[in-house]
Amino acid sequence: MNTRLAQALAYPLQWWQYLCAALDSLQPLAALAARAYVGHAFFLSGLTKIRDWDTTLALFADEYKVPLLPPALAAPLGTAGELVLPVLLVLGLGGRFAALGLSVVNIVAVLSLQEVLPVALQQHTLWGSLLAGIAIFGPGAWSLERIVWPRIKNFLQPVV
Repeated sequence: MNTRLAQALAYPLQWWQYLCAALDSLQPLAALAARAYVGHAFFLSGLTKIRDWDTTLALFADEYKVPLLPPALAAPLGTAGELVLPVLLVLGLGGRFAALGLSVVNIVAVLSLQEVLPVALQQHTLWGSLLAGIAIFGPGAWSLERIVWPRIKNFLQPVV
């Protein structure tokens, strides 16, 4: 009886293993796509802010209600975060740091707006989910971190 069951399951289980291996091979591409998608969105937002700095300052003073920070400080910090962190994220250099930093920017953006449209909230939720995945699992195999970090570790090891 057990032999028949094992024989009946062997073929589907073998195909399941092939499918899992194929999906595993897509992980670096999926991580890169997530980093590029979120990084692009935040970088464009930062570019919009520096194009018209007076309007940006006015928005931070009147429209955005950033908790704990005065508008004159929140505007440059938020803009810097939206310009620097996405570059790090897309390159996969300090990927977890960049993902956590952009998560803070994302959360502050949602909390700062008086009224968040459902579509905008859905987009922020998607970005937050992708950023959480990058923060938890790292930037993936196709990242500069994978190239640079082993060299840094070797450099920092004490000479014996």
